[in-house]
Amino acid sequence: MSATAMRRAVRESVSGLPREFWWLWTSTLVNRLGGFVATFMALYLTLERGYSATFAGLVAALHGLGSVVSSLGAGVMTDRLGRRPTMLIAQLSTAVSVAVLGFMTHPVAIAAVAFVVGMASNASRPAVQAMMADIVRPEDRVRAFALNYWAINLGFAFSSMGAGFIAEYSYRAGFVGEAVMTLICAVLVFVKLPESRPERAKDASGAVVEPEIGLGTVLRDGRFMSVVGLSFLIALIFQQGYVALPVAMGADGFSSSDFGVAIAVNGILIVALQIPVTRYIEHRDPQRLLIISSLLAGYGFGLTAFAGSIGVYALTVCVWTLAEIVNSPTQMGLVVRLSPTHGRGRYQGMYTMSWSVAALAAPLIAGQVIDRYGAEWLWGGCAVVGSAAALGYWLLMRALPAQESTADPVVEVLKPDAGAAGPVDAPAAGAAQALAPGTANASVAPGAEPAGAPAGP
Repeated sequence: MSATAMRRAVRESVSGLPREFWWLWTSTLVNRLGGFVATFMALYLTLERGYSATFAGLVAALHGLGSVVSSLGAGVMTDRLGRRPTMLIAQLSTAVSVAVLGFMTHPVAIAAVAFVVGMASNASRPAVQAMMADIVRPEDRVRAFALNYWAINLGFAFSSMGAGFIAEYSYRAGFVGEAVMTLICAVLVFVKLPESRPERAKDASGAVVEPEIGLGTVLRDGRFMSVVGLSFLIALIFQQGYVALPVAMGADGFSSSDFGVAIAVNGILIVALQIPVTRYIEHRDPQRLLIISSLLAGYGFGLTAFAGSIGVYALTVCVWTLAEIVNSPTQMGLVVRLSPTHGRGRYQGMYTMSWSVAALAAPLIAGQVIDRYGAEWLWGGCAVVGSAAALGYWLLMRALPAQESTADPVVEVLKPDAGAAGPVDAPAAGAAQALAPGTANASVAPGAEPAGAPAGP
């Protein structure tokens, strides 16, 4: 493909999305560029503070538990207070708690503040995802979620490299730097993003005519809870890339740098392929995409049982990374499709919780299986779980009415002088420059904050 054709494809990938989406995308990118705590917390506690690996694991578990706790609460806040206030509260709380964590020295204080950081940092995700669903047309949502996921991984790639250099100078500078970047996100949200929460329908007397949606409504929604369960299974599989894979490679005699080479393939492929793959899949059958991605995830990890060299390990990473690229935006589109307009926050909160719980459960499950039966049984189990998830998606999507994907209004949040993203839209222009080869300025748009993905995805 020529450079001209590539640039045309990039323009088509970023065109037609509202200006508010690009500020949200920018916030995601800024947030991930400032990521430090999650990446280097274990090293900070063991090398800088001299605590044991057991204590570092406890702090990581408390951080994850905070994420689980905040998922549902943030979803309720998103529906009741609005998307914008929830994001502002979450980001300001994250900035303060991360800065405080960098100055804590007592182990109890470190553990307690890490729990608060986990709560605060995860609280913006339901609001971000709900706002994205509010402002983007149904036919563009898979592309929008893919672009946001791309920003998450791009920001994480740069922040990981930068955080390593910062840690050599001062871990505390990393905490303060993340706090500052999160504050920048809050400023972007406050200045550039209007509220997008849909107004509930009222009768002539002004009384609300739509039924109230609570967490009980979500829990009684069997079809949606099936998606949450399947999401949990998929998240369990993807978590093994960061939990079991380094353990298994270490047991086979490979070094931490060898693992770094293998896992770097994941980030490189996502940054390189997320956009072109999404262009290929965005209007294709989501049932088929979810089934294929589940099988690729399960058997991609299953193939790890046969890996004996860095090259083969990297090849298995390629397989399950392709699954991640396909699954993340497709599943997010399905979650929005099944969520009532006025309950998106609660539904997104429940979905986010499935990834948070998986992040807590995956290390425990992997450790038990590897210690008792060996890594080969874990990789075989991943293949079984992936097959079960594929079967679940087939059964679920078979009964899903096709017309539900379009019975979904888009909230009008644009200001009088705002239009669709285009050549004059600064964030969109920055994104196009980041994606297109051969442009004069290859830098990304100024800004950033993330949603889920494994992050969850």
